[in-house]
Amino acid sequence: MLLILLEALLALLLLVGIVWWTMFSGRKGGEPPPHEPPEEK
Repeated sequence: MLLILLEALLALLLLVGIVWWTMFSGRKGGEPPPHEPPEEK
């Protein structure tokens, strides 16, 4: 039983680590500013 709980905890930590890595390992300056359409004259 203890082995199953340890394995589940390891899987949860691995999932959290993957989500953390994908969220915070992107561009150094963050997302680029949104593109604004040119103003009509």
